[in-house]
Amino acid sequence: MTNIEKSGTYTLGDRSVKRLGYGAMQLAGKGVFGPPKDRAEAVAVLREAVESGVNHIDTSDFYGPHITNQIIREALHPYRDDLVIVTKIGARRGPDASWNPAFSRQDLEAAVHDNLRNLGLDVIEVVNLRAMFDVHGPAEGSLEEPLTVLAELQQKGLIKHIGLSNVTRKQVEDGRKITRIVGVQNQYNLAHREDDALIDQLAKEGTAYVPFFPLGGFSPLQSETLSNVASRLGATPLQVALAWLLARSPNILLIPGTSSRGHLRENLAVADLELPADAIAELNQIGSAAAAA
Repeated sequence: MTNIEKSGTYTLGDRSVKRLGYGAMQLAGKGVFGPPKDRAEAVAVLREAVESGVNHIDTSDFYGPHITNQIIREALHPYRDDLVIVTKIGARRGPDASWNPAFSRQDLEAAVHDNLRNLGLDVIEVVNLRAMFDVHGPAEGSLEEPLTVLAELQQKGLIKHIGLSNVTRKQVEDGRKITRIVGVQNQYNLAHREDDALIDQLAKEGTAYVPFFPLGGFSPLQSETLSNVASRLGATPLQVALAWLLARSPNILLIPGTSSRGHLRENLAVADLELPADAIAELNQIGSAAAAA
């Protein structure tokens, strides 16, 4: 059994994917803008990820923009039958590398076609609509119009499944009135656990949850606690944070990203890292302290 197989699988849409996936954001240049410093290494990272058993890749055509998807196509096309590529739309990059909402029908249709063209696909397995009412986190606002556009593109056969990103629980519930939501992708980690109740509800319903920024927003004290646990276990803080997420709920799918093969191997080794009960209890206190603050 390879490392990644030990992480288990979960259903995303109608496909079974390994719970340890790969996020392609870091394959673009600094600030997720422009080309990478080493395109050959980016290609090598993708190929090694898939050869190691990864069958879930998360991307977007606004990474670069366009560049990350073009690298994925160069590295992996024609794609393996078991590979599930998930993309997201709802934003565009400005010439100054800014992140701007792109929710109009024209924007959304163009984004889907850009993803199809740059990835070399006839249909996209999952398209996540990223809410942009607040770039830095979920904020209430109606997603009815953009989700209706995506549902129409789904009916045309360009999209198989639809997910949501950077959203509130209400937006997930409202979205389900328009179309089936197969996954939710939000910031969530040891220190930021606002989605605890949402994760548990999605797990009951058989819906995937994909956290991003596994080390985002930690205070110095929280980082010290994590580092101490990692040191005792002979692991890196990121490995422990990822292992905690795997243990948190069976519907959590991980998409750690990297632009180096060495770091990729460290990420995939998380499947072998078992957290003892006392370590989990100590790590849980990070979230409890954040909630009480």
